[in-house]
Amino acid sequence: MSRYDSRSGDPGSYRDRKSDSGFGGGGTLAYGSGVGRSSSSSKREYDGADSPKKLDLDGLPHFEKNFYIESPSVAAMTESEVEAYRQRRQITVEGRDVPKPVREFRDAAFPDYVMQEVIKAGFVEPTPIQAQGWPMALKGRDLIGIAETGSGKTLAYLLPAIVHVNAQPFLAPGDGPIVLVLAPTRELAVQIQQEATKFGASSRIKNTCIYGGVPKGPQVRDLQKGVEIVIATPGRLIDMLETHHTNLRRVTYLVLDEADRMLDMGFDPQIRKIVSQIRPDRQTLYWSATWPKEVEQLARQFLYNPYKVIIGSPDLKANHAIRQHVDIVSENQKYNKLVKLLDDIMDGSRILIFMDTKKGCDQITRQLRMDGWPALSIHGDKSQAERDWVLSEFKAGKSPIMTATDVAARGLDVKDVKFVINYDFPGSLEDYVHRIGRTGRAGAKGTAYTFFTAANARFAKELIKILEEAGQKVSPELAAMGRGAPPPPSGHGGFRDRGRGFGGRPWS
Repeated sequence: MSRYDSRSGDPGSYRDRKSDSGFGGGGTLAYGSGVGRSSSSSKREYDGADSPKKLDLDGLPHFEKNFYIESPSVAAMTESEVEAYRQRRQITVEGRDVPKPVREFRDAAFPDYVMQEVIKAGFVEPTPIQAQGWPMALKGRDLIGIAETGSGKTLAYLLPAIVHVNAQPFLAPGDGPIVLVLAPTRELAVQIQQEATKFGASSRIKNTCIYGGVPKGPQVRDLQKGVEIVIATPGRLIDMLETHHTNLRRVTYLVLDEADRMLDMGFDPQIRKIVSQIRPDRQTLYWSATWPKEVEQLARQFLYNPYKVIIGSPDLKANHAIRQHVDIVSENQKYNKLVKLLDDIMDGSRILIFMDTKKGCDQITRQLRMDGWPALSIHGDKSQAERDWVLSEFKAGKSPIMTATDVAARGLDVKDVKFVINYDFPGSLEDYVHRIGRTGRAGAKGTAYTFFTAANARFAKELIKILEEAGQKVSPELAAMGRGAPPPPSGHGGFRDRGRGFGGRPWS
């Protein structure tokens, strides 16, 4: 048992970092051309991966990663109480020696300096992913977390990361980070950084955010000064590694956030390149909203004997707090339908409109502004400064309508988005679920409207399943498309049949 495991329950003792050794910034540590851990096993437990004990760890200092002290109230939970709690909160677990969930913040035994920030943030109780994920992460084991966006997963890995950092030797000159968080987009990376800053400030943990589209200078300076936590998009991080502005020799806590999205965006080779430079006995936390085969295969190669926690059903489903309306339209009806819908719902609340293309985004935004609507757009071709400005205007409510491509579909944490409109249907049902998930967050209710054309007919059957699972009404037109019938003639369908009056104004 490590000295951290045998300590008294005093959470403040996490703050003491060892100071008798440093990892140094010198010599290169090569972990081979692979990804550190390989597995040909197809067993659920992932126990085909090489145990870190068997791997070559010569020259690598020992590090602590098991900090979990089970509170008396958690220890007192019976198996039936644990099962009832997990069932009520839709928590499914897999793995060996799974710890019991924590029902209250105090049960997680976080240090006082972390708890003060949690209390200040006004949280009432842990979300399901936090309740089960915190004890798993604090035990130092690898973890797979499958939960929808807006589930509180960022704090599920950040608070244990802060505890982890505070138990390691201080950074020496030339050292890279201790915690590395990989994220698919700049927007998500920046939001993770904001949380890391808020909750890491009390223990003076430094962080930086590494992403493309902005000058490298400030990022390089942060890395050279030394930061314990790096949040990065894969491309810019590889650039920093290749130009020797940082290294990953000190990384012992690795997070892959939205792994499914990173694979969708083609980051598989970059992720492998990055992970191959990290010591193989690290702790890895792997987060995804969906669990397709590619995501599972990558997990098998990177993780050893992981816990797995699923919040809700592993099947694709939408947040039940969101009211979903699907309107069968033709392409040339879309803009007029959009304006009529805005007439009905516009009350100063934030409205997020998704388009398929950057060009379409700009065209519709321009048209809306010409027609007097307060709209701005965000997509990948805009400079980072412009994207930041658009987001701030949207968040402040100065421009309550924002059009976006899928760059904003994942991880975009804007509070109080009341309506999401899919002007163009996305290229996958996963993206549909993530797009509409921008509303109905943190216990709020939301509404999503979707324009569905004949070109989208191949998605009808699966879309109907998602609607039915969430208890939403399926229009006769959509049901017919799901059975393979041709779409109705132009002018049919509309949101007027969906249980809202829209002031009595018809759509078609």
